[in-house]
Amino acid sequence: MYDRPTQSEVGESPAHQLHRCDTRVQYKDMHDTSFNYYEAFSRNIGLLTQKEQEVLRKKTIAIAGMGGVGGVHLISLVRQGFEHFKIADLDIFEEKNMNRQYGARMDTLGQSKVEVMREEAHKINPECTIEVFEEGVTVDNIDTFLAQADLLVDSLDAFAIDARRMSIMKAHTLNIPVISAGPIGFGTAFFIFMPNSPSFDEYFAIHDGMTEKDMTVRFFIGLIPKLLQRSYMKNTNLDEKRGPSSIGAVNLCAGVVTVNAVKILLNKGTVHAVPYYHQFDLMHDRYVRGKLRFGNRGPIQRLKILLFPLLEKKQR
Repeated sequence: MYDRPTQSEVGESPAHQLHRCDTRVQYKDMHDTSFNYYEAFSRNIGLLTQKEQEVLRKKTIAIAGMGGVGGVHLISLVRQGFEHFKIADLDIFEEKNMNRQYGARMDTLGQSKVEVMREEAHKINPECTIEVFEEGVTVDNIDTFLAQADLLVDSLDAFAIDARRMSIMKAHTLNIPVISAGPIGFGTAFFIFMPNSPSFDEYFAIHDGMTEKDMTVRFFIGLIPKLLQRSYMKNTNLDEKRGPSSIGAVNLCAGVVTVNAVKILLNKGTVHAVPYYHQFDLMHDRYVRGKLRFGNRGPIQRLKILLFPLLEKKQR
């Protein structure tokens, strides 16, 4: 029996649909369609050795957030050959997610992000082990979420400062490296915490007793000290917890996370971790890497924090 045409093929002529079905049947007749890890990721070899690919296959990556960047991170890491994951998100897909979120489609609206993305990952590699945390990352489950994890990928909403702080600080106490890459304008800003890095609180100059907004301001000031996007990025509002986004920027984030995951877990190349910061803006064709030796405690960073309300008004 012929395969049923997909939704994208419905408008095609019967002859064209029959040709597509014929091609599928012929491929299945000529090939063993059971999953073969070594064949599936054979094109990674040359950039990695087979031994290095095997090392990555055994690593476990915890990804906090399956929304704006988390879903793309998961798919990119699966295609790189990673096979063990823990994913957390308490949200469902909505229509406003369509412009950037991997799992957002008309047929997934209202569905759990972690369940949709687990299914998407299994369509690529059915042998992936993926533990889902439908309640997101919380104080109650963070120990379980990070247990046996070799790397934490922070993909939480830009304004989820409490969950971000809690999860990254916990990973730091467990000596688990952390990568966080956010879509900023038409580019990405990212940071890496290694076990010997300053902690999240130390770098961003955050402490208990601060308001959520004060912590969020300090997070953004430490993430993007150069503000490369400031000349064109508008419609950002911290009080309403919203800002513009681009799928191009999200895809850049996935590349940053995947390559740095390879570097960290294989101990390849140079990793510029905190107190280094990174921002790559394609609109201006600029990449900056700088070092904030004292994090947000430095005098220039403290001044930026004081002036942030004026900057925010210009960005609206």
